Amino acid sequence: MKSNLLPNIYNPADLRLLPEAQLPQVAQELRDFIIDIVSVKEGHLGASLGVTELTIALHYVFNTPDDLLVWDVGHQAYGHKILTERREIFHTNRQLNGISGFPKRAESNYDTFGVGHSSTSISAALGMAIASNLKGDFDKHHIAVIGDASIASGMAFEGLNHAGVTDANLLVILNDNAIGIDPSVGALKKYLTAVKEGKNPKKNNMIKSLNFDYSGPIDGHDIFALIKELKRLKNIKGPKFLHIVTTKGKGLQQAEENQVQYHAPGKFNASTGEIIPKIEDNLPPKYQDVFGLTILDLAQKNEKIVGITPAMPSGSSLKFMMDAFPKRAFDVGIAEQHAVTLAAGMATQGMIVFCNIYSTFLQRAYDQVIHDVALQDLPVIFCLDRAGLVGEDGATHHGVFDIAYLRCIPNLIIYAPLNEIALQNILYTAQLGLNHPIAIRYPRGRGVITDWQKNYFKNYATIEIGAATCLKDGSKTAVLSTGTIGNNVITALANIGNPNTIAHYDFPFIKPLDNKLLHSIFSKYSSIITIEDGAVNGGFGTAILEFSALHNYNTKIQILGIPDTFIEHGTVTELQQLCNIDVKSLENLFSVG
Repeated sequence: MKSNLLPNIYNPADLRLLPEAQLPQVAQELRDFIIDIVSVKEGHLGASLGVTELTIALHYVFNTPDDLLVWDVGHQAYGHKILTERREIFHTNRQLNGISGFPKRAESNYDTFGVGHSSTSISAALGMAIASNLKGDFDKHHIAVIGDASIASGMAFEGLNHAGVTDANLLVILNDNAIGIDPSVGALKKYLTAVKEGKNPKKNNMIKSLNFDYSGPIDGHDIFALIKELKRLKNIKGPKFLHIVTTKGKGLQQAEENQVQYHAPGKFNASTGEIIPKIEDNLPPKYQDVFGLTILDLAQKNEKIVGITPAMPSGSSLKFMMDAFPKRAFDVGIAEQHAVTLAAGMATQGMIVFCNIYSTFLQRAYDQVIHDVALQDLPVIFCLDRAGLVGEDGATHHGVFDIAYLRCIPNLIIYAPLNEIALQNILYTAQLGLNHPIAIRYPRGRGVITDWQKNYFKNYATIEIGAATCLKDGSKTAVLSTGTIGNNVITALANIGNPNTIAHYDFPFIKPLDNKLLHSIFSKYSSIITIEDGAVNGGFGTAILEFSALHNYNTKIQILGIPDTFIEHGTVTELQQLCNIDVKSLENLFSVG
């Protein structure tokens, strides 16, 4: 019986002591370790299983951490973390006070660059390589591992374009598995498929034409072939490009066969691979499904409606419309800037465009929102999924900055629904025709209305732009909430008996504010508390402070929200507790008040 090798590998130096012949056993043990932990603790699965051999080969051939290794996105870096001094704490992955689910510079000197969003690796590794040259170190290696979905992004092309005219000691490894989170799309995918199938003439190699030393495609699961090629490439100076072909989910049959579902499958049986079903009977709907089902229903009635998403059809639930109306719903790949300006172009021609994009992903298209949409006052409908705290994905994915970074843009309406009905109705209202662009922000996870889906398309109501609502009257303190965090306020007030001293107002429109109602509130109450699931600096509470200063009110104002720091990973409830916007914290605050 073979003795286990992985328990004796603390870092890559230990790995390099093994003969090559033992590395397939290490790969099997590493896969089993990842499967065992993720099956119980949850997290990203398929991506790391797909690069197991590559991970081992890179740390075996290169002298990490002196040689610098950058993992694009970082979904695939679990094996890397386990081999770089974190095996014994890997079970804390993505948990509060545990290790991050993504490479993180503060966590390990093997994590050379913080990642979480796609397509940054080539630019970062090139920057490192140029810096090494400037410091006179011409022997250090700089490796970027990027997937076929990520390399289609504009930023990746910008990095390739620059690298090709440098003498930087850069190795770009394309991990080509034809899938990101959803299947890869676009002309580049078709090109890579032709290369893999031997149907593309070698003289047409686009990577070579960018002045890279190109090799491949090779089998990314043949560890001996990988090591041989990586050793060869170590001796070649300048920009190099290795094309490897892998299978996402490799080593777990179900993950190979259902790559979308097993990207992050939740809990599953480590032996059989069978996903453990969550009890979802009588639960409220996911906000993404409220969006997806509502836009599908509206699109069936309004042929001018089109949908756009940058590579997240499943995550945003635009897939419902894509399946029903493939010519009117578009996955444009990891191309947020393109998605926004594409939407703007369609809007100029009278189309009603729903651009569904995660809150943190819209950060990547900020100039396009300003220059191409708002400046021209085009009525694009931005649907910002994953707004607020998202949980275990952590600081790279929390959608807590959108209110602050959008509120300063002229012409832009900002709306945050209190619940599923409000989201449904603002989608209905927006497609009736607005004079300005609108950003609708809603959270990851489930709503609050268990029977919403029974009547989701039957009772649309038009929403008055800019209107706020009194949910509960009071005599002393007014709580002003925006968005779904208002449900924490409702629950907290109910738990302490709905004191008659505290009023609660729902301000779904962060811009424009309901100035008439605000004048009434400031005239009536001695103190005001604002609450949002966004950054307090520049957010909804700041807007209320600005109103108060403009109109010379001296009412006491307390702002609750996300403090001026990057919030790490944990459950949404745990993170709300850290920010003092959870139900219990609000109960304590309201009881004192």
